[in-house]
Amino acid sequence: MLSASEIVYLRTRRHPAVAGLPAHLALRDFDALYDSATDFDDVYHRIAEAILAAAQATPGDVVYAVPGHPLVGEASVWLILQRARQLGIPTRIVGGMSFIEPTLEALSVTLSNPSGDAETTAPAHGFSLDPLDGLQICDALEIAALHHPPLNPDKPALIAQIYARAVASDVKLTLMNQYPPEHPVFVVRGGASLAAEGARASPACQRVVLSQLDHADRFDHLTSLYVPPLARPGGFESLRETIAHLRAPEGCPWDREQTHESLRGTLLEETYEVLAAIDAGDLAALREELGDLLLNVVMQAQIATEAEEFRMCDVIAEVDAKLRRRHPHVFGDVAVRDADEVMVNWHAIKRQEKAAKGEEGGSALDGIAPTLPALAQAQKMAHRAEKAGFRWNSHGDRLAKVREELEEAANARDDAHRAEEIGDLIFTIADWADGYGIDVETAAREANLKFARRFRALERIARERGLSLSAMSQAEMLAIWKEIKQSE
Repeated sequence: MLSASEIVYLRTRRHPAVAGLPAHLALRDFDALYDSATDFDDVYHRIAEAILAAAQATPGDVVYAVPGHPLVGEASVWLILQRARQLGIPTRIVGGMSFIEPTLEALSVTLSNPSGDAETTAPAHGFSLDPLDGLQICDALEIAALHHPPLNPDKPALIAQIYARAVASDVKLTLMNQYPPEHPVFVVRGGASLAAEGARASPACQRVVLSQLDHADRFDHLTSLYVPPLARPGGFESLRETIAHLRAPEGCPWDREQTHESLRGTLLEETYEVLAAIDAGDLAALREELGDLLLNVVMQAQIATEAEEFRMCDVIAEVDAKLRRRHPHVFGDVAVRDADEVMVNWHAIKRQEKAAKGEEGGSALDGIAPTLPALAQAQKMAHRAEKAGFRWNSHGDRLAKVREELEEAANARDDAHRAEEIGDLIFTIADWADGYGIDVETAAREANLKFARRFRALERIARERGLSLSAMSQAEMLAIWKEIKQSE
């Protein structure tokens, strides 16, 4: 085909294979589009438009040549095929070896070489570079444009066309939202060149840690990146498989017996343990407790899956759509000045959502979970009521209401009346805190922790001084308490 052609359109001239093309060809490339591009999708569409325009204007065949195989990593080719079908323009694909084959060959040698350091990169259960066994293949520009990589970290990944150090830097930042900074990766150079030339030598393969990927200028248009799987399973799909296995007939009898209702207490308990880890500033405990909480979420979704109620993908799709819908200033064209304006828009969008569901006639208090702790529930009710228009004019008015309720509790006629008034007092305190934007539940937990810390110190000091709390006077205890507060 090349011998019978006069003009060949090249996606890029920057490739070793170009030197081997027949000398009589007039070569036209699209490198100028790449050099001036700010949006590569636009470049691919403009290339496709140019090729299709040439096909419509040229009586003979139009040849569009790309590196490697036309259907691997070539967005412009897919656009041409799609549009040509719509226009009734016949197409023919002439395949070649892609960058994938020689790259995998080089990696297989490197990773299986016992004399190298590959032993520290391959997982304990071995490795596979077979695309049919989970190898993920993606484009560097796609990864670079994201904030989290669309990769299963328990499977290897091959990222193509890291053509510049700046692209490598963006890819690194995205990958580090999933992989640890010390994770080993392999920079493979020359795979596409060898594919084009039909050479049997292996491309250059260099091991680096992820955090140092862009610390040297080791990239060109023929560079790919191999990302091995994590050393131990850490992907969401691995957890889902484990839980589905536990629920399977050959799984655990206890897990199989669980229902949405039977796990209610565990879910609530794990939530409180997460809060306890946060309050204690214990990151190791937080990591563990978040895992236990996630276990409960995935278990609930698995139970629903088995009952054909809904699936995890439905849960994720719904919350993802909600987040995007409620953040039009991030995912749309709405402009906001500050966080306060974000919240105004948020509540307006929630009202629109309720109206769409036919729920606009309900109470402002609808949707507050009845299982919330009483203090948190009180503050949420007060907050909702204020947003609906039932508001105080100032912090002073709120404080006056607190004092009023305190006076009523102090002057209660009996214990039943006193309990009622103390409840009112607690509610007004929650409302007072809400006026200052203070999370009253968090404030109460922190006060509990502070009291527990000081009381344990009081007990310790009493023991050290040979004193008994039960025998100490109030003045003696308060004196030690003052010492503890001053030491803090």
